[in-house]
Amino acid sequence: MDKKNTTIGVLLLLLAFGSLYYTSQHTPPAPAPVAIAASTPGSTGPAATLGQTAVSTLPANANSPAFAALVDDNAHATTTTLANDYVELRLTDFGGAISNVAFKKYTANQSSPEPFVFNQTHAAPILAFSGYAGLDQGTRFQLVSATPTEVVYRAVFENRIEVTRRYTLHAPGDTTGDPYRIRHETTFRNLTDLPAPLPNVLNLGTSALVSTNDAGLYLNVATYDGDKAVVTETGEFKGGGFLTWFGKENPPKSVIEHPGPVVWATIKNQFFASIFTPDKSGTGIIVRPVELAPLKGSTQPNIGLTGDIKLDLPPLPAKGTTSFAGDLYVGPKEYTRLSKFAHNEDKVMQYDHYFFNRIFFSGVIAPAMNTLMNWMHSFVKNWGVAIILMTLLLKIISLPFTLAASRSAKRMQKLQPLMQAVREKYKDQPQKLNQATMELFKEHKVNPMGGCIPVLITIPLFVGFYSMLQGTAELRFQGFLWATDLSAPDTIAHLFGVPINIMPVLMGATMVFQMRLTPQPSIDSTQQKIFKFMPFFFTLICYNFSCALALYSTINGLFTIGQQLVVNKYTVDATPTPLGVPSGTGKGGKKIKNVTPPKKK
Repeated sequence: MDKKNTTIGVLLLLLAFGSLYYTSQHTPPAPAPVAIAASTPGSTGPAATLGQTAVSTLPANANSPAFAALVDDNAHATTTTLANDYVELRLTDFGGAISNVAFKKYTANQSSPEPFVFNQTHAAPILAFSGYAGLDQGTRFQLVSATPTEVVYRAVFENRIEVTRRYTLHAPGDTTGDPYRIRHETTFRNLTDLPAPLPNVLNLGTSALVSTNDAGLYLNVATYDGDKAVVTETGEFKGGGFLTWFGKENPPKSVIEHPGPVVWATIKNQFFASIFTPDKSGTGIIVRPVELAPLKGSTQPNIGLTGDIKLDLPPLPAKGTTSFAGDLYVGPKEYTRLSKFAHNEDKVMQYDHYFFNRIFFSGVIAPAMNTLMNWMHSFVKNWGVAIILMTLLLKIISLPFTLAASRSAKRMQKLQPLMQAVREKYKDQPQKLNQATMELFKEHKVNPMGGCIPVLITIPLFVGFYSMLQGTAELRFQGFLWATDLSAPDTIAHLFGVPINIMPVLMGATMVFQMRLTPQPSIDSTQQKIFKFMPFFFTLICYNFSCALALYSTINGLFTIGQQLVVNKYTVDATPTPLGVPSGTGKGGKKIKNVTPPKKK
């Protein structure tokens, strides 16, 4: 029984860390791009047919997808700015849309005070119409009015449809809404006596990797239908994959469309997102890959995404008027902020997206950890200290369970001589061996499953903390001790091209010491070797994870070491001296005779 429990625990831990390593590395490198032309009025290219094709694929012999072309703001464009204490929106009269958004609270890099700019390089301005020739990002709108909180544009399409676009931003100091949220409304007025079809595809923006440490795991386009989120990642455009081994074709793609109800749609990267929540649900999402310039210091391809949301807009009646409206959030992925929105926009964090996260309840644990970490930070004003205090609080909460498990493991260890005697006596009688073993556990009040409790507690907390850290914008560029960025590895130097990360090494050292202190019930040599190897395996897996995760694991290990020292010193030996196994009663009232353990040679 003890061997079985130990094996299960080891396999669970290996599976947990292996899965985390795989998911952090799973985004495949993108192939060399084949550019396509951007749409222009009257164009029949890919951008003009977005609403008509579900999945557009390349010829069978193609090696890469077609990329949506990047565009620069029109040289003759006039920009208008809306700003508050958190964001600065630059709106363009070409398309009557948002060219880009600068985040005043988040810098682009650590060496410069310049703000991070979302959609700086783009396939289209945010909320520009797509796929409607003559009324898209190439159409010039007239600026009707501009105040510190509102901008209004107007255009007339072919003397048939008057289009008015209004953008409203919360003023500085306004606490009635979120400062990163923009209210948008577009009104159509038919100037003719004939019904007219309307543009129904809006661009969400263009997203890209944020740094060389970003593996692209959270660079995607997602939609929420009121029940679950559908995520489209860059790897889906490459084609191939596991199923091709079984003869299923999966060619490269240039466009992927997901039809269905859309409560909100988002384009996002590791730390920032553009989320559009229309007042009336949309009807689908369209996603295209975008080739971007390589990141500074990297030669790897930099592939981003652009996305469009389709709206349910029926033809405009003769002389009729209609409109659509919605809330656009462009800002950091802060759970405490997004969780206040009414339509589960916090699912942008992807805490429960991956199967491994779901089976360990990451969708519940990660939000709780994020809230707890932010609460701690509100007192100490340092994110590293907040992580330490959060870790200690979690250990205190789980202390009764881990103490019980540690005492059980200690008793199990001291019970080994008696169990060995039982094995020797009934080595050819499996039923009697099992019966006698259960009697020993009952006699000495030992729970054979007790050693699994720390594993079952540790894995969900670790997976939840890992999930929480991946998209937590608050930790970006936050220093602690020698680390300059808690959201990235704490690299202090490079040796022959290999990064020197201190915190994962400290984590591994605490694991080695912890293993030596923890009672090992099993006397199986193979299992002992596995246990000795585990700290080195985990250190290797976690070596390039964020410093915050290694800090959490290190503090957790130090606390566990102190706890185990106390348990080892004060746990009373509840087992008899190994002179024999006391008589017990098995099934059917059959007596179990005393068993004398074998003498040590």
